[in-house]
Amino acid sequence: MVQLRLLGPVEIETDEGLPLALGAGRIRTVAAVLISEVNQAVTVQRLIDLAWDGEPPARARGVVHNHVHRLRQLLDGHAELVTRGQGYVLIADPAAVDSHRFRSLVSAARDADPRAAVAMLRRALGLWRGEALADVPGDRVRRTLGVGLAQARVAALQELGAKLLLLGRYGELVTELTAWTAEHPLHEELAALLMRALQANGRQAEALDHYHRTRRHLKEQLGIDPGPALGAAYLEVLGRGPAAPPTAAARPPAGPPPPGPYAVGPGPAAPPRVAQLPPAVVDFCGRTRELAVLEQHLDRVPRPHCLVLAGGGGAGKTSLAVQWAHRLTAEFPDGQLFVDLRGFERPPMRAGTALSAFLRALGVPEAAIPDSVPERAALYRSLLAGRRMLVVLDNAGTAEQTRPLLPATPGCLAVVTSRRRLSGLVVRDGAVLVGVGPLTPGDALRLLANALGPQRIEADKPAARELVRWCDGLPLALRIAAARLMAHPEWPLGWWTRKLADERRRLQELSAHDADLAVEASLYLTYRALSSGAARLFRVLGLHPGPRVGELDAAALAGRDVARTRRHLAELCDAHLLEEQPQGHYVRPELVRLYAAQRAVAEETRSDRDLAVRRLLDQVARLRPARG
Repeated sequence: MVQLRLLGPVEIETDEGLPLALGAGRIRTVAAVLISEVNQAVTVQRLIDLAWDGEPPARARGVVHNHVHRLRQLLDGHAELVTRGQGYVLIADPAAVDSHRFRSLVSAARDADPRAAVAMLRRALGLWRGEALADVPGDRVRRTLGVGLAQARVAALQELGAKLLLLGRYGELVTELTAWTAEHPLHEELAALLMRALQANGRQAEALDHYHRTRRHLKEQLGIDPGPALGAAYLEVLGRGPAAPPTAAARPPAGPPPPGPYAVGPGPAAPPRVAQLPPAVVDFCGRTRELAVLEQHLDRVPRPHCLVLAGGGGAGKTSLAVQWAHRLTAEFPDGQLFVDLRGFERPPMRAGTALSAFLRALGVPEAAIPDSVPERAALYRSLLAGRRMLVVLDNAGTAEQTRPLLPATPGCLAVVTSRRRLSGLVVRDGAVLVGVGPLTPGDALRLLANALGPQRIEADKPAARELVRWCDGLPLALRIAAARLMAHPEWPLGWWTRKLADERRRLQELSAHDADLAVEASLYLTYRALSSGAARLFRVLGLHPGPRVGELDAAALAGRDVARTRRHLAELCDAHLLEEQPQGHYVRPELVRLYAAQRAVAEETRSDRDLAVRRLLDQVARLRPARG
C-alpha cells in the first residue's frame, strides 16, 4: 500500500518502500492538500488559494495543472489521481495517510486501559517526523492544514503523560516531556505535567527551575503571569497549600545566603558530604593507557583542575570516568558530585539546572538558590572553597554548558566526558584533553570473555576476533553483541559473527532493542548535533567506498570548495566521526561509514547521490596521473 505522509516533510512512498521524488516548490503544496483531503474533491481554485496565500499570479491555473500532471506520472501504478468536476481527487485507502492513522490511534487510546493506551499513543506520536507539512511553502496552507494537527499532537502528548503518570513510569515521562517543552516553551499544561513528573522522579530542583524558566518566558514573550494549571503544579512541587505561587518579587533577594548548614564563611556547619557517583562497571577491563595518562596528570604540579575525556559515542567514556573516580575517593575526602548533562539530547540540561541540583546536594534550601546562573556558580564555588571534592560532568555538549560547573578551588578536580573535544575548555580554561578510542583487540576479547566466559571464546577464537573487528572495538557494540549471545548460549559464535559480516544488517543487529542501547541510536545523537554543512558532508562521505578519504575527494563529493570542506572535516573530527591523518587524509571506523551510507540513502535524493558520485569519479580521473 502506498504511504502518504504529512506529519513532517511531505512524502509519498511506494509499495516497495521507495520514496517518490516530489521535488521542491508548490508541487509539495498541491500534494499536501490532496493527501489531507484524500478521496474528496479539491477544486483548482482552492489549490491556487492555498499554494499562493491568496495572491496567485496570472499563470497559477496552468502551474497547478502541470503539478497535477507530474503527480499523476509519479503515482502511476500506486494510487489514482482523477479529475472530478472543477478539481481533482486523490483516491487511496485513508489508512495510508499518516495523519489519519494518528487520529485513529489517539481515538482508540481513549477507550483502552492505561498500558494499552500508552502503547497506542506512542505509536501515534511515533508517526511524527517533525513539524507537520514542514517543507511546504506558504503560510496559509500550513495554517489551514497544520495547526489542527499540531494541536492534536500536543493533546496526545498530554494524554500520554497522564497515563504514564498514572502508571508511575516517571522516567519515561520526563524524557518525553523534556523534548516537548523545549519545542513548546509557552505551553503551560505541558510545563505543569513535566514539573509533576520531575517531582515524582525525585528531581524537585529541576521541577522548580522549569517553573521559573517558563514563568520568565511567559512574561517576556506574552506579558502574562502563569495560569492556574502551572500555578497549581508549582504549589504541589513545593508541598504547599492552595496559596498563590510567589512572583519574582516574592523570591529572596540575590546575595549571600543566610546562616545555616550551607554557610560559606565561618558558620556552625560545613556542607554535607555527598557521594553521587554511579556504580562502577563490574567487569571493567583494559584502558591501561588512558588510566596511566590520567594518573600522570593527577601527579603533576600544579595539578590541572579539569580533565576532559573525549571520544566517540559508545567508546566507554562514562565507564572509564566512573571507574577512575571510584579509585580517587580517598584523594577527595569531601565527596563526589555527578551529573549527566545530556549534552547531545534535545534539549540538553542547562548549566543553571545542574548548578541548582549541586547546590541542593550541598545543603542549600531551594528558596536560597539565586535566580541567575552567574550567582548560582559563585555560590557553588564558594561552597567548594577550601575543600577537596571530585566533580564528574558526564556527557557534556559544549564548553559553555560545562564552564559554570567547574570548581575554582585547587583541591577540587572536574572530570568531563564528551563526544566532542571541547577545545574551548583546553584553550581558555587550561583543561587537559585525554582521548578515549576503541579498545585494543586484546582488551576487547577480554571484555567478551568476561561476559560470555573464557571457554566460549577459546572454543572459536577466530570468530571472536572477527566479532571484535565488526564491532570496531567499540565497547557499546561489544556489550550489545555479548548480551545477544548471552541470551542464546546455543548460538555458535561463528554463526552470529557471519551475520554481522553482512553490511546491510550490521547496525540493525548491534541493537539491544532499546533506544538507549543501539550503536545506530548513539551515532544519531552525534550526527544530529552537527551543523547542516558538516551533516551533509558526513552523508555524502557515505558514498565513498573506503575507510580512507582525501580532502579533495571529500570536496568533490560535497560539491564545495576545499576551504569550506576543510572546516566541515574539522567539525567531523571534533565529533569523532573522522580521524585526521597526515597529508590531508581522513579515516573513519567501519560502523561510522555504514551509518553515513544509511543517512545518504535516507536524506539525499537519488539524483543528488548520483551527481556526487560522478563528481568523485571525475576528481579521481583528474588526479590519476599524479597519483600514479
